[in-house]
Amino acid sequence: MSVSDDLHKRLASAPVVPLVVPDDPETAIKTTQALVAGGLTVIEVVLRTPEAVECLSEVVSAVPDAIVGAGTVLSERQAAEVVFAGAQFIISPGLYAPVVEYAKSARLPIFPGVATASEAQNAWNMGLRSLKFFPASLAGGPAMLKAIGSVFKDVKFMPTGGVSAANLSDYLALPNVLACGGSWLTPKSAIAEGNYQIIADLAAEAVAIASKARG
Repeated sequence: MSVSDDLHKRLASAPVVPLVVPDDPETAIKTTQALVAGGLTVIEVVLRTPEAVECLSEVVSAVPDAIVGAGTVLSERQAAEVVFAGAQFIISPGLYAPVVEYAKSARLPIFPGVATASEAQNAWNMGLRSLKFFPASLAGGPAMLKAIGSVFKDVKFMPTGGVSAANLSDYLALPNVLACGGSWLTPKSAIAEGNYQIIADLAAEAVAIASKARG
């Protein structure tokens, strides 16, 4: 099974992608292990700290049960760095052709961010059929995704930004939503306290919400 097939299979059963914002490898590994224990095995390690690429590499090695991708990939250079570190998919906040092309050349799934119909159309004409919708809540939320879905019928979206346990089911009820991304699953306070059980519990709650929303 290819990485892309495995990724989509896992998202079909647990359509939530938690964001891990790493400060050090040990914390990143423990956070990922807690998410996996809660039932979420597709993880996005975001490039928002200087240690992020190192943490990504360590998580890939230490948590083989997870599919680990890199998020907030802004440039072709960063794309090359995360591929070398072992990333299994790439997510960007916006649509940037060099990052898309690099991911394609590396045969990795790529989810570039779009917020408008024009951006979605541009991505569609680049051959992309899986897109990040960001920032989801500010860009129109479920209502916007429903409207876009009437035009881009063969595109699946991953809304991220403002998604929470409270509105997760609203997004997942839409047929054009592949999965939802979110940082609510990895609260800074729990990580600072070393209370990884909270993270595992939040992951399990998300899985239960998703299961109910998807029937």
